[in-house]
Parts: sequence; C-alpha cells; structure tokens
Amino acid sequence: MSKPQYHVAIIGAGLGGLAAAIGIARAGHRVTIIEQATALGEVGAGIQIPPNSSRILRRYGLLEKIETVSVRPKDFILRSYKDGAMLSKQNMLPYAVDAYGNPYLHIHRADYHKILAEEAHRLGVSIQLGSSVTAIDFETPAIHIKDKPDFRADIVVGADGLKSVCREALLGHADPPKLTGDLAYRIVVKAEDMVKHENLRELVDNPAINYWMGPNAHAVCYLLKGGGLYNVVLACPDNLPELINTQAADIQEMRDFFAKWDARLKTLLSIVQETSKWRLQNSEEMKKWSHPSGKFALLGDACHATLPYLAQGAAMAVEDGAVLGALMEKLEDKAQLKDVLVIYEKLRKERTTRIVKGSTALREIFHLEDGERQQERDRQLLYEQPFEDFPNRWADPVFQPWLFSYDAHAEVEKAWKTYKAGQFPLTYGKFKPRPNL
Repeated sequence: MSKPQYHVAIIGAGLGGLAAAIGIARAGHRVTIIEQATALGEVGAGIQIPPNSSRILRRYGLLEKIETVSVRPKDFILRSYKDGAMLSKQNMLPYAVDAYGNPYLHIHRADYHKILAEEAHRLGVSIQLGSSVTAIDFETPAIHIKDKPDFRADIVVGADGLKSVCREALLGHADPPKLTGDLAYRIVVKAEDMVKHENLRELVDNPAINYWMGPNAHAVCYLLKGGGLYNVVLACPDNLPELINTQAADIQEMRDFFAKWDARLKTLLSIVQETSKWRLQNSEEMKKWSHPSGKFALLGDACHATLPYLAQGAAMAVEDGAVLGALMEKLEDKAQLKDVLVIYEKLRKERTTRIVKGSTALREIFHLEDGERQQERDRQLLYEQPFEDFPNRWADPVFQPWLFSYDAHAEVEKAWKTYKAGQFPLTYGKFKPRPNL
C-alpha cells in the first residue's frame, strides 16, 4: 500500500524553514514555502555548523557542497580579555569527526542559505515570495495573506523567526521579542588585511574559534570563506535607542569599549572599516508549540529563540526540520497527522529549552567582572580536568556528547517504534494508547 501524500505549507524561508522543507519533501510530500520577502536571500555573516547539524546535512547529501565553502576550525579556545592568554582549549579537528562522525564547520550564512534553497528547489519545493502573512485559520487550515488569496494546505508550519506572526496567532496575543540586555557588533574583516599585522598572523594561519572573555562582554572570532574572511562578533551591554534593534555603529565607540582588552583584539578592531550593532533578543518559553486541531506547529526561532552564545540557534532549527521531515516520512494514515505534530513537539521541546537556558547561562560565565568568581573560573579552566558544568561547555564531558551526538533520525525511529506500540505519551502527563495502524 502506497503511503499518503500531504501538502505542507511552511511560513518563512529562513534556514529553519528551508531545512524543514527539504526534510518533508524528501519524505515524499508536497511543500510550499510562504515568504514575505520579495527576493530569496539571507543577511548576516558567519554561522557555525556543529556535528549535530552536519550529521543531518550529510544524510541529505549536502555536506560535500557545504564543505566547499566552509572552514574547519582546529580548536575552541577561551582566552583572557587582558592579554589573550589561553585559558582552555578543546580540539575540534580531528576530534569532531573522530568522536561524532561529522565535522564542525564555519560558513557564511548567505552560502548556507543558498545551498539549502537550491536543494529545496531541486526537490520540487514551491516558494511563494512577497507574501505577508496576516493571520492563520488553524482549523481549515488556511493562511491569510495581505492582498492575496488565502493559502490552504493539510498542515501549516510556522517558521517565521523571532518576530513571529505565527507565534502570536497561536498564543492569541501580542508577543514581541524580549530584551536580553546585550547587543552584538557584527564585523567581517579581510584576512589579507589582517596578515599585514604580525600579531594577527596566527589568527589567520591557525583556524580556530577564539573567545575573549571579559567584564560584561566577550568576543568570538573565526575564519570564513575558505580562510579569506575573518568573522568577528562582539557581545556587550545593549545601548541601542528604544525601538531600534539594529543600526550602523560608531566604530570609535566600539574601540573605546574594548580599549583595555588584548592587544591582538585592539589591532583587529583598528582595521575595521564599518560595523553595525544588533540588539540580542529572545522569546519566553511557550507551553505548547502546536494547535489542538493537529494541523499547525511552530519551528525554530518562532518558538525557541536563543542568545547565540552556544552557537546552536540555527542548528536547533535544522534539527527541528529534520525531526519533522522524518516523522512525515513515517505517516501511514491521515489519522496520524495530529499525532505526528505532538510527537515532534515532545521530541524537540526539552532539548531546545535546555539550549536556550544554557546559552543564557553562558553569558554569565563569559561576562564575569574581575574578582573572585572570575579568578575561580579561570583556575578551573587552567588547572582542572573538564567536569560536568565545566566553564568551557564544549569540553564538558556530559554536555558536549549530549549536544553533538544528537541524531534527529535515530530519535524519530525510537519514538515511532514506541508510538506504534501504543506507548508514546501523546498527551502531557499520561500515556494514550494508539491502534497499531
């Protein structure tokens, strides 16, 4: 008996929406992406692809293409802001492949987005641009679009990011992004300009993820574009005007803030030509991501936006898409559609909540002011073997494997087997047996 095919509408053509579209299309279903932008593309600079993401990309046959425009960092390095002294190092090359079977990569966000978009097109995904969603009829389901006819499908997935119309529709009230108290300067520097300065040459010659930790701020830097560009993110207290979330930045103001930091970082900032600053926001944890109709669910930043301090925001959205796609591949009967969205949410919610909370907690570790707590953090990093809750989370012997070894498809296989046995908890707090379809 052939499996049924359904039409899935995904609102949002960002990394999460495209990853979901690829997974669902690979499962044999029809997919349409509804996107408000009039042209497909992505802004931003560097993004990190950890092993839990590259595992999915390998499964989709995209890893080789991704690697042609990526850099493999050798190490995670945590440094003191004062002089750049190395406090902790966790190897990533060859460690990530040796331990998890998949690489840790750096890529330009635009390159990542382009490769996913091309694959979605190849799989027959339709992308409807210039479509601004105004409301959702959860029961039909139907998507109301400004100045266009309603769009109908069997399932609607809201992947419209932090400022999510879909989240607000599900909640039934306004839910603007929440201030975190931080902003980020985002900078890209040419490597050829860096190597003119002797004290920056090592940063170019030895690909690594370098973190400088200091009072109320940190810097994270790594190579992009095959080593041709250097990505710099500076996180520090938010001083943007009210209601302004991004703007061109005063370069001197940025340099003044980091004037007492490592000489290498100051040299790096001295060659910056322009930069912008972005308010870092997130959202409050939701009780539910899906609608009781069984025809709508949220995905990615729309339901679990996070600070970027664990470099897992995009990875979580890609995992969401992979889980949803793998579940859609299991469908045998339309009666299972509602259950699929419940299983998806239950598989993803605990993990993404831990990531969001862990990212926020890492800010406190990175941003300690000089004093006893900072000295104890540095002592642990320098002299103790990594332990659970180690300040370098990427070296934590408990957290690291939990983070990097996640296999979206394996999780679905286990959950579906449990579901078919009538033992998957489809309602919170109790088991709801299902027939063996």
